[in-house]
Amino acid sequence: MNHRAGFVNIIGNPNVGKSTLMNALIGEKLSIITSKAQTTRHRILGIVNGDDYQIVYSDLPGLVTPSYKLQEKMMGFIDIALKDADVFLYMVEAGETKYNEKIVHDILKSKIPVIVVINKIDLSQQEAVMEQLKYWYEVFPGSEVVPVSALKNFNTQRVLDLILERLPESPPYYPKGELTDKTVRFFISEIIREKILLNFKQEIPYSVEIVVEAYKELEEIIHIAANIFVMRESQKMIILGKGGQAIRRLGTDARKDIEAFVGKQVFLDLTVKVNKDWRDDDRQLKRFGYEV
Repeated sequence: MNHRAGFVNIIGNPNVGKSTLMNALIGEKLSIITSKAQTTRHRILGIVNGDDYQIVYSDLPGLVTPSYKLQEKMMGFIDIALKDADVFLYMVEAGETKYNEKIVHDILKSKIPVIVVINKIDLSQQEAVMEQLKYWYEVFPGSEVVPVSALKNFNTQRVLDLILERLPESPPYYPKGELTDKTVRFFISEIIREKILLNFKQEIPYSVEIVVEAYKELEEIIHIAANIFVMRESQKMIILGKGGQAIRRLGTDARKDIEAFVGKQVFLDLTVKVNKDWRDDDRQLKRFGYEV
């Protein structure tokens, strides 16, 4: 059998479980997962290799109508994904019927194979799931529609089988040993951002960006220095907390996950800085990696 390879791009509304599905399909935690919308900001590739195939998954930001330049950049990743996909995973959650008409139109017009994934079916009744299967068959005529629970890894093997059937013949796009296109620094910054999403409420998580300024690996420990950028002084004070309690707790939580990720003891130094209106500053967005 000839070798197959291709890009499988996961598209859907915010918070439907795209990151959970990709992590389940690749068997590693690459994308951060929280209950908050817009958790994923970048296009994150996860690479799965077999003897005769290579699947390059793309976890993408949820579909939104942009309110500021950061969200415009996030939707730029979607535009690219619509052009370079070999297979689309269009993901919805149980009970969902809303969709972006333009995105669906562009996907159908492309003639690229589509697998509709209905997630979180463990939270829905079987009769309702059957109704949804019928609904999404009508939205994407001729496509496969698969009910899954990404969190419980239910029916994800069926999704993989369907992907492999649709992959084009091609040599691998990346060396067979690679898992992702992102750097260690990127994943460290994402771990820190995940802890902020989990530990702080209201506007704080959406006003924050992380930059790993230093990564120095010694024999027994890794020294990491990271800046947490916020938009206002009041946000800085919230992240610091009274007497620095909040940032110490944040640092402890992040350090544990970073140590598990790098497999080594870590010293983590966090600094909070105010960078007013960074979400609408093209120069700052480029610095933070939002280049499309």
